[in-house]
Amino acid sequence: MFIKKLFLIRHSKSSWKHPGMSDHDRPLNKRGKYDAPFMAEKLYQLEIFPDLILSSTAVRTMEFANILADKLNYEKENIISLRELYLASDSEIIKTVRETDDKYKTVFLLAHNPGITYAVNNLSGSGIDNMPTSGIAGIEFKTDTWKEIKSGSGNLFLFEFPKKYYP
Repeated sequence: MFIKKLFLIRHSKSSWKHPGMSDHDRPLNKRGKYDAPFMAEKLYQLEIFPDLILSSTAVRTMEFANILADKLNYEKENIISLRELYLASDSEIIKTVRETDDKYKTVFLLAHNPGITYAVNNLSGSGIDNMPTSGIAGIEFKTDTWKEIKSGSGNLFLFEFPKKYYP
């Protein structure tokens, strides 16, 4: 039996500078541009590297995905952006993971709240109140195939976010 690792990642803080801008098009703000590389560095230090990066199409999630790719030696052109991950529910997130090709052992999925928090709790049985911006939850599954993941079948082994390290 193999281990599959899923890293559910909430986008970094986004800008509200332009009130008329659509939510989908909002970029990272100053704090987000600091937090995203900080968290990418944490993953690098922990020697966690993705086989696949899936991201919502929102500008802020794609910016974070590109920062992760730069730091973790992942080809940016291999990032898969999926419109269905934009404001996805936990069931939509889980459906996306279940459809992932089994050749990938370590998958990063970047999305939004509340779906990302619910997905972490649903899959791992944990009780995280709120996935903070730039938060990363690592869940392990003892399975050969992504199709077998279900509620409570994962083990939350990592929960990182910037405010653990600085205010």
